[in-house]
Amino acid sequence: MKFGPDFGWLKRFMPRGLYGRAVLILLLPVFTMVLVVTVMFLQRHFEDVTRQMTHSVAQEIAFVASSLDQPGSADAALREGEWVAGNLGLSLEMPGDPVEDSRVFYDVSGRIVADELQRNLPMLRAVELGDLSRVRLGLDGVLGPYVLTFPRERVSASNPHQLLVLLGFTAALMTVIAGVFLRNQLRPIRRLARAAEDYGKGRVTPYRPGGAVEIRSAGAAFLDMRNRLERLAEQRGMMLSGISHDLRTPLTRLQLSLSMLSPEMEPDAQDIADMQRDVEEMSQMINAFLAFARDTAQETPPETVALLPFMERIVGDATRSGYDVSLNAPGVQEDDNAVFRPDMLRRSVENLIGNAARYGSRVRVELSLGKRSVTVAVEDDGPGIPEAQREMALRPFSRLDPARSRNRGEGAGLGLAIAADTARMLGGQLRLGRSEALGGLKAEIAFPR
Repeated sequence: MKFGPDFGWLKRFMPRGLYGRAVLILLLPVFTMVLVVTVMFLQRHFEDVTRQMTHSVAQEIAFVASSLDQPGSADAALREGEWVAGNLGLSLEMPGDPVEDSRVFYDVSGRIVADELQRNLPMLRAVELGDLSRVRLGLDGVLGPYVLTFPRERVSASNPHQLLVLLGFTAALMTVIAGVFLRNQLRPIRRLARAAEDYGKGRVTPYRPGGAVEIRSAGAAFLDMRNRLERLAEQRGMMLSGISHDLRTPLTRLQLSLSMLSPEMEPDAQDIADMQRDVEEMSQMINAFLAFARDTAQETPPETVALLPFMERIVGDATRSGYDVSLNAPGVQEDDNAVFRPDMLRRSVENLIGNAARYGSRVRVELSLGKRSVTVAVEDDGPGIPEAQREMALRPFSRLDPARSRNRGEGAGLGLAIAADTARMLGGQLRLGRSEALGGLKAEIAFPR
């Protein structure tokens, strides 16, 4: 149930675009202010000032009327009245042309002048304001009707439009200046919208974040989202090609072994063991592919985790698995914690330990804390990775030495790729280098604390 008036019809008259709505938001208060100031100015200038000026002129007219109405000779009274009127800047005519009440419709102060004169001059018969340059008054006196004429500027403020023109010009100028600045501020939003729309249509438009801090933040988030989508699309293609490529060899061996079986001759134990090994190898590959797909799509909420016990459990599990792993955490206390997704970091560190143990005999995990960051480094004493091949090593399904990887029983070349994606999901990155302590590879995950 709706309460109050329905203003839905206003939407039909509202601008559709952001720029139009922003201009409306800008102009509405400006013109409202101009309207309020104009009304207040008219009330103050045209009413109060005009009333005061008219009151002063009314006193002068009353003085002329009293001079004409004084007792004695009519000629002497007329001469006295003309002399007084002349000195006061009034023109006296007796009897003069007829005077009728008149006023043009746009004469805002004319009503105030007529009302004030009628209130202060009981002998006043008519006020003629048709000519904006003068005022003609018809009055009754002892000697008969007469007419007094004086300039309109004596009862109305002169040049009242100057302030209004100045106010309107200033408002228009400031509106234009604000519109230019507003257009510059909205340009980054339009570029962001155009880049997002083009990407939705399958086109990648070059885009660089700009504008205000909030717009830059939205632009950076869009670029990060676009990069993640492109990376996921690339990884999906590589996953499909990797599956088809890696499964072809064990499938071929398995088919060849099956074709050589004969119903008349029972297979020996070695043939059965070879086929079982091929099936296990394919099962490990598929599980690795599924684990990689699950890790890249998983979104679990972050938790506040005590870092030292968390890393001790990971290292302890690796030690029970037969790896020679040690933990080094200088300066890290039991109650030091950070906010992250523990299952994601655990899988990442376990993959790094597995890779390090596969190519080396000793593995060292080092945990270090900063004011705003957490760093987990996994080092080994293996051959390491040349600097020119480190970027390639972070790509999924890549093997720097396929023959050696097969001999060592590697799955699908996903360990470093999973760790790199996990670091990105944690808001950090994975860096590869050379271990100074053990001489092998150093894989370092750094993420915000």
